[in-house]
Amino acid sequence: LSPPGDSYGVLPRPCHALVLLNPQSGSGRALDDFQAVVQPMLAEADITTTVFVTERAHHAHEKVRDEDLSQWDTLVVMSGDGLLFEVVNGLMERPDWKEAMKKPLCILPGGSGNALAASINYYAGYDHVAKKKLLTNCTFILCKGLYTQMDLVSLSTASGKRFFSFLGFGWGFISDVDIDSEKYRWLGSARFTLGTLQCLAKLRVYQGRLSYLPMAAEQGSSPAPRDPHAPVTNGHIPQPAGTEAPGSPPPDSLLVPLGQPVPAHWTVVPEEEFVLVYAIYQSHLGTNLLMAPAARLHDSCIHLFYMKAGISRVTLLKLFLAMSRGTHLDLNCPHLCYVPVRAFRLEPRVAAGIMTVDGEALACEPVQG
Repeated sequence: LSPPGDSYGVLPRPCHALVLLNPQSGSGRALDDFQAVVQPMLAEADITTTVFVTERAHHAHEKVRDEDLSQWDTLVVMSGDGLLFEVVNGLMERPDWKEAMKKPLCILPGGSGNALAASINYYAGYDHVAKKKLLTNCTFILCKGLYTQMDLVSLSTASGKRFFSFLGFGWGFISDVDIDSEKYRWLGSARFTLGTLQCLAKLRVYQGRLSYLPMAAEQGSSPAPRDPHAPVTNGHIPQPAGTEAPGSPPPDSLLVPLGQPVPAHWTVVPEEEFVLVYAIYQSHLGTNLLMAPAARLHDSCIHLFYMKAGISRVTLLKLFLAMSRGTHLDLNCPHLCYVPVRAFRLEPRVAAGIMTVDGEALACEPVQG
């Protein structure tokens, strides 16, 4: 279930959870499902809840950024991946982020994507399930009260924004499907199938430069062995104590500023025309998309996929159908490339196409992580 040496924490009994719930997520059933499926199980497990129902975008972000969190043992997000993205970034904006990020987080699937919930279900060794069964499995994991570490990726954009991401960064086809299908939210996860067919019909090519630091290529000196209990950001080697101001966010020690060329030990992809670029750090891109079967919660690895221009629509569809079983790489498609990396940079030639972080849309501009 987890690599040897992974340490687990255990939630206290009785346990008090703050549940952040978005009633609009997915097909709008999150609150009903919480009351019908989740609450009876939590009551049996001696977990009491305070439910915070979000009323607008960024509501959860502000709540966890400003609130005294000491009264809760865990923060539970019942929604799609977008609400957890808000929670993670709200926590990272706190002056006491190092302590706040030690608060165990739980995801209960209540959206249409539910990629992290599907990933955790996969890591726990459960059968592939969706909808109510996935919700039951994830609630059962919460009832057991075991928690472990998870990587985050630090993303910076040319306009000076910085995000902390737990799932993935995308540009091109997959991001187009994600955002173009928003208008079909009422369909639940079927919105992605419909979106895929629509985006296949008008398949676009995007121009840009992609560079990365491969997992194997480390900088001249090897980093000091890291304290297993220190909060770790993917692609970030903790700095020696005392080099950063207290409360300042973690430094991006593997990255040079976006205006400068990437370091010489990075790889620059020779092709500059892509159908998609996706940097994922969990196994699943959606409930039915097992994109990175080798990924684990805490592997300090960004699983970078890119698809070169020239692929046919039929081959692209075959790849997506194979991805439901995680067998897309077995097709040995020459247009699809996969490389495990520590850091990456993407520089679009023009501001074309949608970029997404954890399923949320971003302006198209140079970005690195």
